[in-house]
Amino acid sequence: MLVQFMVKNVLSFKKETVLDMTAINAYKEHECNLIEYGTKERILRVAAIYGANASGKSNLYLAMKYFQQIILASFNNVEDGERTAIDKFYRPFLFEKGKENSEFQIIEILNGYEYKYGFEYNADCIVTEWLYRKSLETNRRTTIFERSTDTVEFGALVRKECDVYKEQLPAETLVLSFFNKLKLKTDIFKSVYSGIMSTLVVPTDFFEDKSILQTYLPNVIDNDKEKLVEFLSAIDTGIKDIIYDDSENELSFFTFHSGKEGEDYPLSLFYESEGTIKSIMLFIYARIAILNDASIFVDELNIKLHPLLLKFIIDLFYDENSMAQLVYTTHDTTLMDKKFFRRDQIWFVQKDEFGYSELSALSDFKVRSDASFEKDYLAGVYGGIPLIKEFMMKEGE
Repeated sequence: MLVQFMVKNVLSFKKETVLDMTAINAYKEHECNLIEYGTKERILRVAAIYGANASGKSNLYLAMKYFQQIILASFNNVEDGERTAIDKFYRPFLFEKGKENSEFQIIEILNGYEYKYGFEYNADCIVTEWLYRKSLETNRRTTIFERSTDTVEFGALVRKECDVYKEQLPAETLVLSFFNKLKLKTDIFKSVYSGIMSTLVVPTDFFEDKSILQTYLPNVIDNDKEKLVEFLSAIDTGIKDIIYDDSENELSFFTFHSGKEGEDYPLSLFYESEGTIKSIMLFIYARIAILNDASIFVDELNIKLHPLLLKFIIDLFYDENSMAQLVYTTHDTTLMDKKFFRRDQIWFVQKDEFGYSELSALSDFKVRSDASFEKDYLAGVYGGIPLIKEFMMKEGE
C-alpha cells in the first residue's frame, strides 16, 4: 500500500515533490474512500491529479516508471559500451546550468510494517541509498541499511548476512536490487522489492497494445466472466456475453449482442469501439490491482472514456475488501466535485515560466464549505490550468 512517493530533480520536478496518500483526519467526508489498516492514520484509495497540457502531471507518472526501471535493471550485467540503468534513467531538470543529483523515495506499508526506501543518484553512481522499517504494532523504527558513495552500513537485523557481500557492490547498482537477487534468510529485500514493483504503471497508449488481452483476458473469462459482463452491461456497451476461442493457432475473442428479434449475434472483440476495448483493459488492470491489494498509476485515464464510465472505473477501487489504490492524471473536471471526492484526494500540477513543475493538493487551499471545486479550478483559484494568451488567426487570402 502506497503512503508517499517523493521525487527531486527528475524531469520538470526540480524541487522536492511529494505525493502523499495519507488522509487528513480532520476531514469527515467520504470515509468509505479511505483504507483502514489498524492505526490512527488512514490511506486514500484514489488520488486524481489535474493539470494543463505540458504542466508536468505526466512527469509524475514517468518518475514512478523511472524509479521502478532503475530498481529492476541496476543489477543487470552491462556489456562494454552499454549504458547503465542509472545513466538511462537519469533525467534531471534541464533548464539550469549544471546537473545536480536526482532523488526518489517511497513509503509503503507491507505485511504489518512501514518501509521507507530511497536513493540519490546521477549518471555515474548511486550517491546515497537508505531503507528503514517501522513496526505498525510497536511503532519501533529500525535501520535496515544506509549507504554513501564509499560504504554501506547495515542494521543489526541483517548485518550478519549482508556484511560479507558489501565489498562486491558496484557503484552503479542499488543495494536493494543486489540483495534481492541473493538467497538470504531475511525476506526484507525481496518484500520491499516486490512491493515497489507491484505498482502497475499504465501508459497513456496502453489500449493500443492488445497483448494484455491475449495474456489476461482468457483467465478473466474463465474465472470472473460474470463480473466482467456485469461491468460491460453497466457501462452500456450492449455486450451480453464474451468468449474466447483457442482451438486454432491464434487466440480469438468474441462479444455477443442481441438483435431486435431476440437472437444473440457474435462480433469480433476488435470490431468493438476503442472506448469499449479500453474499458475491458482497464477492468483487467483494476482486477489485477484489487485482487493483489496493489497500487496502479494511470496517465490520462479519461482518454476515450465518457465521464460516467470514468466514475465507474474509479468506483471499482472503493472495494472495502481490498487495499488497492488508483492514482491517475486527467484533464476531465466532471468528477471534480465534493459529491465524489474528498479535498485530500484532488491534486494539481502547474508549471511556472521557468519550467518548474509544482504539485499541490486541494487541501493546501482554504476552501469554502459551499465552494464548487470544478468552478473554482477552472477560474484559476487552485492553479493547474493553461494560461491562454490572445492569439489572432489570420484569414486566408
